[in-house]
Amino acid sequence: MKEQYKLIEKTGETQSEAIDRLVSIIRILRKECPWDREQDHTSLRTCLLEESYETVDAINRGDMENLREELGDVLLQVVFHATLAEEEKQFDLCDVINEECEKMIRRHPHVFLEENLKTIDKVLEKWENIKVKESGQTDQTSRLENVPRALPALLRAKKVQKRAADAGFDWDEVTPALDKVREETSELEDALNRGDGQNTMEELGDLLFSVVNVARFLKVDPEEALTFTTDKFIRRFSYIEKEAMACGRQLEDMSLSEMDALWEQSKLKD
Repeated sequence: MKEQYKLIEKTGETQSEAIDRLVSIIRILRKECPWDREQDHTSLRTCLLEESYETVDAINRGDMENLREELGDVLLQVVFHATLAEEEKQFDLCDVINEECEKMIRRHPHVFLEENLKTIDKVLEKWENIKVKESGQTDQTSRLENVPRALPALLRAKKVQKRAADAGFDWDEVTPALDKVREETSELEDALNRGDGQNTMEELGDLLFSVVNVARFLKVDPEEALTFTTDKFIRRFSYIEKEAMACGRQLEDMSLSEMDALWEQSKLKD
């Protein structure tokens, strides 16, 4: 290791020492690495998203070793963004951490203050009320608009619908929501029959939005449901390919009816 960088060698085991070490590394990279020098908040957006998804994937797989690694990658992104802001004299990592500490204290009055909330529902209700008060929102539309557009579309739709429901804009049961799915399916078919490309896109969006609403009523996470089905599709597709290869054939040489027959067989394996 270069002599001038001896300060980044592992010298302690405390959290503060570990964080200081990471901050020092990022600052050095910003000065010495051509790639790191060129980065800004915008260019790093994709990295932050990818590292977050990889962290979730490690959690889903129960891989604790990989989770430790991925959490480090997410932390790297946080420190990197804080370092960029510090260079711009906007804020630094200390500001980020302290602001989060204050937020957690404010939003947990049942823990840090005298307020006594006995149920999870009451805790969540108080959390949302505090968030609204902090944001300075004076109308319900603002609450919908403030759901980040960068969220996955299914998750954003679910959050928007939940906030609209909190304002009273909701059905009392799932049946009308299911009827809406049928209505939107019919309107999509009409758009397809007319050959109206723009309206087809809109109607497909309406259908997806309606399906998310049904999922919300059923207390099913639409992201998890779609992920489950996508994984199931891959398993069944794999079965088709393996069966075809066992017969010395390639999928490209099979008819759709032949593949459909194997697909039905694969369903019996689930």
